[in-house]
Parts: sequence; C-alpha cells; structure tokens
Amino acid sequence: MTGKHKAITGQQGGHGSSRWALVLLLAGGLCELGLAASARAAEVTPPDAIAKAGKIVYCSDISGPPLEYYDENSKPIGSDIDIGTEIARRMGVAAEFNNTAFGGIIPALLAKHCDAIISQLIDRPARRAIVDFVDYQYSSNSLLVRTGNPKKIQGLDDISGVKIAVENGTAVLGMIQEQNKKFKEAGRPEANVIVYPKDTDALQALQIGQADVYGTTLESSAYYILKAPHIFEVAGPPFARVIDGIAVRKDESELRAAIQKAFDSMRADGSYLKILTKWHLEGDAL
Repeated sequence: MTGKHKAITGQQGGHGSSRWALVLLLAGGLCELGLAASARAAEVTPPDAIAKAGKIVYCSDISGPPLEYYDENSKPIGSDIDIGTEIARRMGVAAEFNNTAFGGIIPALLAKHCDAIISQLIDRPARRAIVDFVDYQYSSNSLLVRTGNPKKIQGLDDISGVKIAVENGTAVLGMIQEQNKKFKEAGRPEANVIVYPKDTDALQALQIGQADVYGTTLESSAYYILKAPHIFEVAGPPFARVIDGIAVRKDESELRAAIQKAFDSMRADGSYLKILTKWHLEGDAL
C-alpha cells in the first residue's frame, strides 16, 4: 500500500475503516452477482462474430401470420419471432429480423445479409445441398370448422358428403381430391368441394355457413383462431406434415451447433411448447 493510501485510511480510522471495508465488500459482491447474471444470460456460447456484434440477424419473410408478421405498431411478432428471440437470449445476444422476400431468402443468407433464416423454410434435400438446418417444427395441413364442430369431423375420412371450402392451387385441395377417389371406390358420398380463388374467400364461406369445413394449413387455421377463437376451431389432428428448419450457411458449423443447443434447451424446459401454444401451433411441435 502506498503512503498516500495509508494516510487516507489512517485519517478515517475506527468505524470509518470498517465502513470502507464494507463498501469494498459490497462492491465485490455486486460485481460477482453481475458476472453470474451475465453467465446465466449466455447459456449457450455463440460464435465470436455473433458475440462481438451482440446480436444474431435472421432473414424472415415477415408476411405470414401467425409465424411472422407486423403488428399495428410495425413491430415483428409471431411464433418464429418468439423462437428466434429466445434462441438469441440463450446466447446472451439480441435478435434482429431482416424482412426478406421468401423467393430470395436463401440467396440473402448466402450473401451474408443475415446470420440465419427463420421463416417456415421446409427442410428439403435440395436445400440441404446449399445450407444446413436445425429442424424446429412441423408445417401441417388441417381442417377448420365452426366452434363446436357440428359435423363431428376428425380427419379427411370424415368429410364424406359434407361441403368443404378450399383455396385453388393448394396442397390440401389435392389431398381432398385424392380422398374423394377413395370415397368413390368405397361407394361412399364424395365431399362437395367448393374451390375459391382466395384463402379469405374460403374462410368466409365457412364463417357464413356456405361450407361445413375449410381445408387449409394449420398455420392459417391457428391465425384465424387467434383472431376469432369464439368462431373457429381445428377439427382433429393436423396431417401431411413436413419439417421446417432454421437455416445457416454451410461454413457456419459453430453457429448451427449453438442454435441447436439453444433450441434443445428450449424443448427441455418447456419454453418451446409454450411459445407454440401461445400461437395455437402446438400441433406443429416436434
């Protein structure tokens, strides 16, 4: 200890010295608490570049409720937004979402406009040749009915003889047509398929009673239930599932491992299912 420091502590003396020691002790304790909090905040170690930036940037097509869309204050919200944000939190960094048209979303990732893609991107073999994936949910089709499910429909096998609305060109239309072939072969009445040019037209047909069922994706069904829970419900389990993945560049194995670890911990502690349930997408959980 220098003479100057000796003089200062000597002048305080008695209770003053004790108080100074207490201040130092408390300061040290607070510092330790701060370090512990930081350690808890970063449950998963991110790559150095992500840690240095203090954020992970996702490319997302923010136009697909309830997975990702803008609220009335132009803030991105949705299940993908919540999942991406929670993954970032577990790395101890912020999440940022770069609104990117879906058709160019993989080129945007490869051009380093973002660090990862979270945007209901189906994990297909052709895409795996270009990017790596962390699979995080299913995308499914579903049957939407009015609350109470008057026709007691639980799946495609139950649509014999009922009126079903569907948007033209959708995958679920093809499934309904295939189901009608089965009905015909079995001597059962076919479903009365009403094809509409727009998704919202098919929904309205169900709402006003022109159709008994509306065939669509589970994601669309979830959004309509979110907006009008007193009017709609999903009939039976989702079907025709595919797997969605969070995509990263192939040379970013460290980032992929960090995202996988963060996602695994979310599944383990229940926060993943909690997010999907919040958006009525629990049927898409892995």
